[in-house]
Amino acid sequence: MLQIFVNPKYDFINKRRWAYAISLIVTLAGLAHIAWQGGLRYGIDFSGGTLVQVRFQQATTVDAVRSALDRVRLGESVIQEFGDAQEYLIRIPASSGALEETSKKVEQGIREAKLPGFEVRRLEFVGPQVGRDLQLQAVYAVLAGMAGILIYTALRFDFRGGVAAILALLHDVLVALSALSLANREMSLPVLAALLTIVGFSINDTIVVFDRIRETRGRGLRKGETLADVINTAINQTLSRTVLTSLTVFLVVAILYVAGGEVLRDFAFALLVGVVTGTYSSVFVAAPIIVDWENWSQARQRGTKKTVVKAGAGR
Repeated sequence: MLQIFVNPKYDFINKRRWAYAISLIVTLAGLAHIAWQGGLRYGIDFSGGTLVQVRFQQATTVDAVRSALDRVRLGESVIQEFGDAQEYLIRIPASSGALEETSKKVEQGIREAKLPGFEVRRLEFVGPQVGRDLQLQAVYAVLAGMAGILIYTALRFDFRGGVAAILALLHDVLVALSALSLANREMSLPVLAALLTIVGFSINDTIVVFDRIRETRGRGLRKGETLADVINTAINQTLSRTVLTSLTVFLVVAILYVAGGEVLRDFAFALLVGVVTGTYSSVFVAAPIIVDWENWSQARQRGTKKTVVKAGAGR
């Protein structure tokens, strides 16, 4: 087996508070940005409306296309360069009319503005009710996935392990959504697929670490050894496997991001963020939560015993 770390002895658990702080800052910054924008930037799949993909014979600009749409009162549309300066995606709110009517308005505005010859390559419509239903289904899909993972990890390991894994997954999803918002990218069905993929990838890494923790704890603690030592050892023993797996996936997704075209770019971007944060959370979020939970539980038990002893002495 290929090893890129030979007998690593990194103290990950001691750095957990720094990791918690970084995760908290990144997540809060992303959530604040989402709130400041009034929510995520939803694609046509979720918000409803008409999508028109137009290819011009010569390069033009977003401002020129915007001016053309202003002529037919479609100025509130979202216009995005699609691959190069000759092709554009035009997203038009659902309230702007029926599909055929909206398409005719777009063509009329482009002709009146005397832009270079053009071809309509794609025309799609999603009703606002369908968009709202898809938003709810997206939330249900992510929550259902997390609930299933919680049950699985709780049965395979213990309840604490299940909760720690879910908190790590929630961290990964929030960071991915924050990155989408900060990069001004759309939340669409492909991005939803990326989020579910992130959940699966992250829990795979976490389970590998948890399996090694269970094996080590099963042999019992050595004299002077703590739970933090056991978990540090488990993370270090699986570190080469974790990094190699994540690096392989990252390189493939990076190629997809660069060469996959605009249609897949948001999907690949979400996956790039997810691969990094999924690996990070397995090491710096899920495992350390078990340590802190165990420490809190032991401190609580000691406090309860002291209370009982004091009560007995008072009698």
